[in-house]
Amino acid sequence: MPPISIDFIVFCLLTFFVLIQLGYFGFIFSRLAFYKPKDNLDASPQVAVSIIVCAFNEEANLLKNLPLLLDQQYLKNGKPNFEVLVVNHNSQDDTFYLLNRMKEQYPHLSVLHLTQDAKLIPGKKFPLSMGIKQAANEHMLLTDADCIPASDKWLSLMAAGFSDTKKIVLGYSPYVEYSGSLNRQIRFETAHSAMQYLSYALAGLTYMGVGRNLAYVKTLFNQNKGFSSHNQITSGDDDLFINQIATAKNTSIVIHPDAFTYSEPKKTTEEWAFQKSRHLSTGKFYQFKHQFLLGLYAFSHFGTWIMLFTSIVFHQYLIVAACLFLFRWIIQWFIFQRCFAKLDARNLSNWITLFDVWLLLYNIKNSPSIFFKTQKNWK
Repeated sequence: MPPISIDFIVFCLLTFFVLIQLGYFGFIFSRLAFYKPKDNLDASPQVAVSIIVCAFNEEANLLKNLPLLLDQQYLKNGKPNFEVLVVNHNSQDDTFYLLNRMKEQYPHLSVLHLTQDAKLIPGKKFPLSMGIKQAANEHMLLTDADCIPASDKWLSLMAAGFSDTKKIVLGYSPYVEYSGSLNRQIRFETAHSAMQYLSYALAGLTYMGVGRNLAYVKTLFNQNKGFSSHNQITSGDDDLFINQIATAKNTSIVIHPDAFTYSEPKKTTEEWAFQKSRHLSTGKFYQFKHQFLLGLYAFSHFGTWIMLFTSIVFHQYLIVAACLFLFRWIIQWFIFQRCFAKLDARNLSNWITLFDVWLLLYNIKNSPSIFFKTQKNWK
C-alpha cells in the first residue's frame, strides 16, 4: 500500500471540518433562518409584568430612557398592567432624587434604594436578586438603564412570549448603528451571538439569554435559589442562570423588530475588549453539552480556515479543496443573510465573508478569557 500523502491528509481534515460546519448551518442555524414568528402586535395584556432595571450612577440614562419604559402600551381597563421597578444600587450621582421625582409622576414606577453590598457576591447579582424579591408580579422582564426599547409595543411583544408552558422568553438587543469598522465589528459579533443562542433555543438546546432583553417567571428564580450556585462569579446573571433553568420546552424567543432593545456600543477597541472578556468568561461554567457544541463550532471554523491555508501549501488537492470551501461559503452566506434579516441587520450581509476571517482572529484573541478570572465590578 502506497504511503498516504500529507496533501491527502490535509484534504481529509478540510472535508471533515467543512462537514461539521455544514451540520451547524443546516441543523441549528437554519432554525432561525427559516423561523416564522407570529405577529403579536395586537396581543392583549394577559399577565401583569414587572420590568426590572438595575442602576448604578445611571442618572443620565434613566432621565432619557425610563419614560420609554413607563409609557409602554400594555394596558388593562385603561391602566398600566405593569410596574417598572428600578433598583438604585449605591449610586453616587443624583439617581436617588431623580427616581423619587419621577415616582410622583408615574404611579406604576417602583423604586428600591440599596445602600449596601453583599459580601462575596460581586457584580449585578445582588441588586438584581433584591429587585426580583421585591417585584410585585410573577412575570418579569429585565433590561438595563442604557437600553432603549424599539417601540411602545416592546413589553406587549415580549410578554406575548409567555404561555402555560413557556416560562422563559429570549429577546434580542442589538447595538445602535454608526459609521466605522469598530461599530460594524460590534454589531456583527452581537448578531452572530444572537444567531447562535436563538437558534439553539429553537433546537431545544437553550444555553443563554441576554440581560438587556430577557424575561422569565419569579417561580423559576426561587426554585433555582436565585444565583446561589454561581454567586461568586461576577457575570452570569443572565447567561449562566438561563443555562441552568432552561429546558427544551420552557423557552420561547421573540424577534420582532419592535421587541428589540437598543444599546449604545463601546467607542474604543479597549472598552469593547474589556466588555467581551467579562462576558466570555462565563462560558466555562455552562453545561457540558453546551460547552461541547459551542466549542466544536468554533474549532471547526478554525480548522476549516487553517486547512484551507494549508491546502495552498500542499496544493495537490487545491482545486477540489477550493470547490469544497466555496460550497461551504455559499451555504454559510445563505443561512447567515437570512438570520441577519430576521435580526433586522441586513446591511451586515455584505460583510459576511470578511467577518468570517475576522471571526477566526477574534476567537483566537479572546480564548484566554475563557480560562482566566474576570473583574469584580459590573459597570
